[in-house]
Amino acid sequence: MNELMKEKLDASEKAMKKTIDRLQNEFATIRAGRANPSVLDKIPVDYYGSPTPINQVAAVSVPEARMLLITPWDPSMIRPITKAILASELGITPTDDGKAIRLVFPQLTEDRRKELAKTVKKYGDEAKVAVRNERRDLLEKYKRMKKDSEITEDDQKSADKKVQTMTDRFTEEIDKLVAAKEKEIMSI
Repeated sequence: MNELMKEKLDASEKAMKKTIDRLQNEFATIRAGRANPSVLDKIPVDYYGSPTPINQVAAVSVPEARMLLITPWDPSMIRPITKAILASELGITPTDDGKAIRLVFPQLTEDRRKELAKTVKKYGDEAKVAVRNERRDLLEKYKRMKKDSEITEDDQKSADKKVQTMTDRFTEEIDKLVAAKEKEIMSI
């Protein structure tokens, strides 16, 4: 395999790894009945006119398994943070005592668990599509290189096998991540 082919293979592998990282970040924002500070990552709060992540205006801790404690560094931020949480799709009503905000995560209902499991599957399928698209693009590049006589047919066939092996490895990893997250969601 020549240097140019290896470069393209490495670039595709990086892109596939980014897809896995993105999937793990998506999974972190799905609440599974336990308190996890990352569920707040997608909730912007109005901080002096600019949307800012909650973890940049407050300390977020997990004092109990199903509770998040949000302690703003500036007490005047309690109201905007509470407003942002209520406006989000989190589905939890925050309570505040003037100094901190508490989010108590209720046990998930069976229907909600199934709904979340479907969402997890959807994210997994989207990640697989992204990996397969990366594979398709790379194979196209190799075909073009073969057509332009930059590589031999044997080089192309060898590279195709490597690309397929890499794709299978990432697809398998996605399946494992999906299965683990589904198990976490469905466990009571």
